[in-house]
Amino acid sequence: MRLVIGGYAQGKLNYVLRSYQGDHYMVTDAAIPSEGQLQEAVAENKKIIINHFHNWVRERISKRGNPEQEISSLLENDPEIIIISDEIGNGIVPVDVFEREYRERTGRILVNLADRAEEVVRVICGIGQKIK
Repeated sequence: MRLVIGGYAQGKLNYVLRSYQGDHYMVTDAAIPSEGQLQEAVAENKKIIINHFHNWVRERISKRGNPEQEISSLLENDPEIIIISDEIGNGIVPVDVFEREYRERTGRILVNLADRAEEVVRVICGIGQKIK
């Protein structure tokens, strides 16, 4: 698994797509792939890219889901996934209880993913810097 992080609008998806020419990838936006999408990607030898991962985490938390378990299960089935997420933990701590929980849980999930990742890249101004 590869993890790509960076600030908002820093060119993370474009950075990842430059690595894969042609149609050798499947991008989901703020969603983990369905079982059917996983099977299709495997059959067609495509890399799965989850863009805006942080938005998926927000949605799962708001619906009282368990994003920690869900992403762990997905990685057990397909360890070659590329996850792209904004860095959301910098700045002022939110007053809103949900926003604090979302920020903290997303940060902890990303720490866990970084630990499991084969490679971690931080993208700034469209330029990737390998940090693991």
